[in-house]
Amino acid sequence: MSDQAQLVERFTDVMAKFTAFFGKRLPDDVYEKLEEMRRVQKSELAELIYDAMFTDLDMAKARNVPFCQDTGVIQYHIELGADFPIRNELEACLKEAVRRATKAAPLRHNAVQIFDERNTGDNTGHRIPWIDLEIVPNSTDAVIYAYMAGGGCSLPGAAKVLMPVEGYEAVVQFIFDTICERGVNACPPLLVGVGIAGSVEVAATLSKRALMRPVGSHNSNARAAEFERMVEEGLNKINIGPGGLTGELSVMGVNVEQAARHPSCLAVGVSVGCWGHRRAAIRLHADMSYELLSHKGVEL
Repeated sequence: MSDQAQLVERFTDVMAKFTAFFGKRLPDDVYEKLEEMRRVQKSELAELIYDAMFTDLDMAKARNVPFCQDTGVIQYHIELGADFPIRNELEACLKEAVRRATKAAPLRHNAVQIFDERNTGDNTGHRIPWIDLEIVPNSTDAVIYAYMAGGGCSLPGAAKVLMPVEGYEAVVQFIFDTICERGVNACPPLLVGVGIAGSVEVAATLSKRALMRPVGSHNSNARAAEFERMVEEGLNKINIGPGGLTGELSVMGVNVEQAARHPSCLAVGVSVGCWGHRRAAIRLHADMSYELLSHKGVEL
C-alpha cells in the first residue's frame, strides 16, 4: 500500500470512529452548561426533565449507544489546511466514514433522496454528508466540526432578507418569532445560532457555523457580543424551559456570526441546536494523528 493510500485509510478510519462516537457523548461545554442550568431550576417539572436527560446520557455511555434515536443527517464543517495531504480524496473518505459509522454506532438511517423519496440506508446520498469548507492558507492540518442535524433541531431553521431600513430591531424580531413559533420542536434548552449578512444563503450558512462555536463563547466584535448577550437574556424570559414544559431558562446561549452586507440588504438566518447538541470537533495533522477538541481526554 502506498503512503498516500495509508493516509487515506487512516483518515477514513479515524473519521468513522469519530462519527460513531459523537452521538453517544455530549461535548464537554454542552454537558457543563446543562449541569449549570439544572442547578438553577426551581420547578418540580423542570427538575424531572433534567433528571431524565442526565439519566439518558448515563445509560448511553454505559451501553455505548447513541443517546437520541434521531442521529440526524451528518454535516462536516471543515477548516481545511491548503496543504492537507488528502484534499482530493476528502469527500470520498467522509462518505465512507459515514457508511462505516452507520453500522458501527449504530446510526439511524436518515438520508432520503430528494424526488426519489428513497432512504439510502447508509446515511449517505446526493451531497450528503454535507461538507462546508473554509480553506486555511499555509496549514497542513484539518479542523473538522461534525454535527448531527436531527429533525427536531432542523425544524426551526429559517432565513429571511430584510429591508435595511428595518434595522437590527427586525433581526431581533425574526429571531424571537422563529424561536417562539418552532423552538419547542427542538427539545429545549436550545443553542441558538444566528447569521447576519447581505443575502439569505450566507446568513443561513453562518447561522449553522455559529452552532459549531462553544457554548459561552463570544463574538470577537464587541457590539456583536453585546447583541448575543441581550438576545440570550430576552429568550430566557419567554419561559419555554427544558423540554418546552416551562422553566427558568430556555437557551444555553446565542452565537452570532456575521458577514459584510450589500447596502440594500440585511439578511438574517437562525439555526437551532437541541439540548442533546451532537457537535464535536477534531484536529487532524498531516500524518493523521489527531486531537479531539470537544471531548477532552477521549481516544477513539
